[in-house]
Amino acid sequence: MGRATLIGYLLLSCLIGNSYAENIKIGLNYPRTGNYKDEGLELRRGALLAVDEINKTGGVLGKPLELLSRNTSSQARKAAINVDYFAQQGAHMVFGGATSEEAIAAGQKAREKGLLYFATLSYANDVTGQHGHRYLFRESNSAWMSAKVLSEYLSWHMPRMRYHYIIVDDAWGRSMENTLRLTTGSTDRARHGRSALPTGVVKHNQYQAALDKAANSNADILVLVLLGDNLQRSMSLVHSMGLKKRMQIIVPNLTKSVVQKAGPLVMEDVIGTEAWTWNLPEQDNIETGKQFVARFIKEHKEYPGSTSASAYSIVKQWADAVQRTNSLDSEQVIKALEDHSYSLLKDTQTWRAFDHQNVQSIYAVRVRKRDEIMKDPYKQHYFDIIHRMDGEQAAPTEDDWQQERGEALQLE
Repeated sequence: MGRATLIGYLLLSCLIGNSYAENIKIGLNYPRTGNYKDEGLELRRGALLAVDEINKTGGVLGKPLELLSRNTSSQARKAAINVDYFAQQGAHMVFGGATSEEAIAAGQKAREKGLLYFATLSYANDVTGQHGHRYLFRESNSAWMSAKVLSEYLSWHMPRMRYHYIIVDDAWGRSMENTLRLTTGSTDRARHGRSALPTGVVKHNQYQAALDKAANSNADILVLVLLGDNLQRSMSLVHSMGLKKRMQIIVPNLTKSVVQKAGPLVMEDVIGTEAWTWNLPEQDNIETGKQFVARFIKEHKEYPGSTSASAYSIVKQWADAVQRTNSLDSEQVIKALEDHSYSLLKDTQTWRAFDHQNVQSIYAVRVRKRDEIMKDPYKQHYFDIIHRMDGEQAAPTEDDWQQERGEALQLE
């Protein structure tokens, strides 16, 4: 290699190196394997779409945004270790996760590193309640918010019913069960029974035993506080046992990937909640929401789900706060986010200052009949909205929040 060629090569290498060094990095925790891998794919798709859009319009503070991503396998320990990796790589923010345990563990690690952590698919009240802190924000709704909209709908349309609960025995499962029992008046466990499945791998006979108990309970409403593979396997048994013929099935947190995986025939007529559906922007005439849906369809030939929408919104909102403050400093960005209201993919949402919960409209939805779904061009128009509640009505009040927190009445 000649001297001139070598010098040119070294200069090019330096330029490339400097270009990468100038990228502003953010980290995505997502389950690429394990119980919630389908939700993980949705998270990554939404995040990449946001990063691409931001970079096409000049990046953040004039620099390209770069997405780093690491698999969590839906394990809290891995999620926390990933935050260490993102910090070492120079990330300025971390987001994601598919369980509340991930959000709590990763959020605490991010706090130690001085990084903001935005939780997705983390519904336990504890996330922004007992375990909330200044560096943790939650875009997804809480168990309390899902329970409020469900209980209002059920009290109007199915009053004085007998409930039976099957939960996964983790922070979200317990949180959702306790809140829904409270809001539906089903706290009497002698009348409204339950079964708890273990975290981790669940055996077929454990699913079967829980559903046999439900079948023998004379309940009118069966609440499955489950997600991912746990929900798919339970719903397959519910369908084969014919339980939907004599019970209304409630799945408190529904997502596009849940229905896709279990199948629309198995899931039809199930009632749950969603914070967003792909057709909401058209119904509410939200232009930026319509553009997001159109871009997602063009990219993936399918509708976006609420999981992709959550990841997309987080990246866009963080980038917007950085632009408004002209700073990557976490403290400055926190101040810019607190009590900031915006409309991006739906009607007005607010990052509430006292608990960092995203306050937004929440919807009770019913899975449409399979025949109706199959008529849709993408065969993914899964949900009919059957009830809506404003975010301020659905979210716990500051007094409720302080009661849960005990002595720690402010985020630290």
